[in-house]
Amino acid sequence: MSIRIIPKEQQGSGAFNGGEIVENKPIGFPQDHSSIRPYSSLFYWAHARAVTDSTIGLHPHQGFEICSFVLNGEIRHYDTKLREWRSLRAGAVQIIRAGNGISHSEWMGKDAEMFQIWFDPNLAKTLEQPASYDDYRAADFPEKRVNGTLVKTLAGEGSPFKMDTPDVEVMLLELGNEQFSMPADTSKTYSAYVLEGTVAFNGDSAKQYDFALLNEQTNIEMQSEDGAKVFIIASPAQPGYRTYAQLRRAEV
Repeated sequence: MSIRIIPKEQQGSGAFNGGEIVENKPIGFPQDHSSIRPYSSLFYWAHARAVTDSTIGLHPHQGFEICSFVLNGEIRHYDTKLREWRSLRAGAVQIIRAGNGISHSEWMGKDAEMFQIWFDPNLAKTLEQPASYDDYRAADFPEKRVNGTLVKTLAGEGSPFKMDTPDVEVMLLELGNEQFSMPADTSKTYSAYVLEGTVAFNGDSAKQYDFALLNEQTNIEMQSEDGAKVFIIASPAQPGYRTYAQLRRAEV
């Protein structure tokens, strides 16, 4: 059993358009100087915040599933498959299954925030498939209250969100001041990002913008004195196929 807390200062960082959009990256590219490299089926994870209205120009993707989770404000999306701009607001989720190739552009309104997370669905298969796209509104996702904690399921049981990457669950938790206990699977890795407040994961404390990695857990207990908002992804510790990151490391 292990728990690792990675504070914002040890995460990668980046910016677009001279600092109009700023990012911290729990999982970044080598040039981002993140202390974490890709693991499980997670290849990249950025928390982007717009200082002012700004557009990230058209750029290509292949193979990966590019997921955008809108946390605050508004973003707009354009890609070479849809050929139109679409708006997504807080709580919405977008997935681009990049397949054999697609290019897209993003606009972020002032004070907008989002996670952009790249999942590796087994590129040996997806690079042969045509690109596809879906977006989902906040109201599409099921939620329930458990002992004072609001649990919203973004990917997993009851959610309409469809992805090719296997065995992934994504949850957004709004913790009260009561302890929240979540059963865990020792074959999965739990990746948690603290969006608001301070929370203890099985006794290990994390503050706003900290990232937590939990492995070989049978249960995860979260405690917050004044409430907290936590974004959690459960993914297989061993995906069952050679990920792009593993193949790259084997080549070095």
